[in-house]
Amino acid sequence: MPMYDYECAACGDFTALRPMAEYRDPQPCPGCGEPARRAMRTAPAFSSVSGATRKAHGINERSADKPALLSESGRKHGPGCGCCGGSGKKGRPVARAPDGSKAFPTARPWMISH
Repeated sequence: MPMYDYECAACGDFTALRPMAEYRDPQPCPGCGEPARRAMRTAPAFSSVSGATRKAHGINERSADKPALLSESGRKHGPGCGCCGGSGKKGRPVARAPDGSKAFPTARPWMISH
């Protein structure tokens, strides 16, 4: 529920938590009990949202219209790419026989290559 500002003629300004459906209705003054009309001083504030949640919503709103692009990061491929993805993992050395078959000298001896 939002908090609205009200103005009492006798007691002055006060703030009250009201349902949105009742924003036009007068609110009884907490001091004298007379109905006070709503004053438009600030935008309604939602008190049930924590500060951390408000901050997270603000960050999401700022980043929602501008997704990260690979072209802006200077890389050609995605994060899993071995050549420019930044993983630092190099390919396995391959030894080729004269008949075209491949062998992997660093592989485990019991592995069969294709």
